[in-house]
Amino acid sequence: MKDFLEKHGLLILSAAVVLALLLSALSYFSATSSFLHNAAGVVTSPFRAAGAAVSEWVRDKQRYYRDYSDLLAENEALRREVAELRADARQVERDREENARLRELLGLREQRRELAFEAAAVLEHSSSNWTSTLTLDRGTAHGVAANNCVVNAEGYLVGVVKDVGYNWCTVLTIIDTDMELGALLYRSGDVAIAEGDFALMGEGKLKLSYLPSDVSLLAGDYIVTSGLGGFYPSNLVIGVVDSVHTDDDGLVQYAVLSPLADLDGLTQVFVIKSFDIVD
Repeated sequence: MKDFLEKHGLLILSAAVVLALLLSALSYFSATSSFLHNAAGVVTSPFRAAGAAVSEWVRDKQRYYRDYSDLLAENEALRREVAELRADARQVERDREENARLRELLGLREQRRELAFEAAAVLEHSSSNWTSTLTLDRGTAHGVAANNCVVNAEGYLVGVVKDVGYNWCTVLTIIDTDMELGALLYRSGDVAIAEGDFALMGEGKLKLSYLPSDVSLLAGDYIVTSGLGGFYPSNLVIGVVDSVHTDDDGLVQYAVLSPLADLDGLTQVFVIKSFDIVD
């Protein structure tokens, strides 16, 4: 026995150490996981990490597109809200303008109670070498008729209705070459004729003709409608005397008138549908 231990003792000790190590290893792996399972975990760990990264990337993209879709929907809602606010603002502006027109109409009615007015919007301005007209949005449906006078908010004469449709009419302005109406020098009461003139229309002016020989005209004198014959209302302001001239023969005077109505800037006017004849 002694000889056996002497001869094989180192080998037996080594085997015992190896066995102890195996038992320790087995004890460790049994407490955690099997060796094969652990080895498989080590091998697949990078793939699991890659899969987790891909899953997180996909979730990020999903969140991005969800947020992007929400942002698009929010922007669309904001655009609709802005459009509605702009529409409301336009309606408020239209209401404000309508209220202003009604106040102007009320003021005209208070000033000239004998006149019946119809408010109208100017749809178009038209002018050439021999014509100057306006198109309005009122016609026979609103009681407008040919030869109705048209004035601005201050009551200054704009022109006379020439053609009428169901919901529109054409107005010859007071500088149109076909325009002619009885006029009165407000200061003296002298009667004359206010008429359009080819040479003056380009300057936005008209002519006062057939003046009495003894008339006294001054620059700035007001000229109004005479109302004689009952064809047009009386005392509508046509314009003011700009200058006084004598014909080539030196015998007849005429005056150049500047309208008081701003014919080029009109957007709203008032049609006089009826009036009381004042003798």
